[in-house]
Amino acid sequence: MLSRTAANLFWMTRYLERSETTARLMDMGFRNALLPNTGGGYRNEWAAILQSKGVLQSFTDKYGEIVQRNVESFLFFDMENPSSVASCIRSARENARIVRTALTSQVWDAINTSYQELMAMQRLERSKLSIPDLTDWTIRTSSLIRGAIETTQLRIDGYSFMNLGYAVERADNTARLLDVKYYVLLPSVAYVGSGLDNYQWTTLLRALSAHRAYNWAYGGELSSVQIAHFLLLNPKFPRSLLSCYAEANEHLDQLARIYGRSTPAQESARALLGELAEARIEDVFDEGLHEFLTRMINENGGLAQAIHDQYLTGDAR
Repeated sequence: MLSRTAANLFWMTRYLERSETTARLMDMGFRNALLPNTGGGYRNEWAAILQSKGVLQSFTDKYGEIVQRNVESFLFFDMENPSSVASCIRSARENARIVRTALTSQVWDAINTSYQELMAMQRLERSKLSIPDLTDWTIRTSSLIRGAIETTQLRIDGYSFMNLGYAVERADNTARLLDVKYYVLLPSVAYVGSGLDNYQWTTLLRALSAHRAYNWAYGGELSSVQIAHFLLLNPKFPRSLLSCYAEANEHLDQLARIYGRSTPAQESARALLGELAEARIEDVFDEGLHEFLTRMINENGGLAQAIHDQYLTGDAR
């Protein structure tokens, strides 16, 4: 497969996963904003959401005051914001269009239809589009595209590059969502274990479509340690960091078999998987959850760079 084709497939799914995460962050901010400001609690969750995406400064430069309507426009519809849902879906469609012959008609139709529906939504009055509706549409659209990939694409190298994009982006996004809750959102350690703290943990689980799965796995008791274990180290949860790197390893190994050699990208993914497979949640909290998540985000970026250098540049290696 040509490296530019592999790059388009890899980034197509990264953008699709990123659009879904932006929508999930919007849902998280919306649910938390419903909680009244009592007892001096910190209620400007929208600033925390923008901070987690790294776009707080660009938002304030363009819109000024942080109010829900402006945040909704910025995170969902604003084409000048590269991490907005609209920008991500447009970029995913453009990558898909370039490599249309590498996609089944079902996958292309699902991506193209999502883009056309998005353009139609942009013409509607914003008052008719609630954040829960926008979030549900994005998650449903992402699921339809992922389902088309899983049920129609041949299990060849292109399929592995698509799934690598999903795995790398999902690991980054899970870490960022958890970091928003633990480090950015709660006003101080004095609130740990409070009703506000528990509400925000529940909101995080719902934003990740993980509330019921968490209850099945841990019996429904809300605990920051158990939720962190669930999102980081539980191999049964498909969005956990451990599951993401297991999937990345699976597809890098498949590419190594197809191309007949191992790569530094495999070594990087194996190191991450090995660390998480052996880690205990107590070790994570001893390091500091924010510090651990920051390190994982940086190392995930290193894995993405290794994949890029090995497969996506067009250089012989």
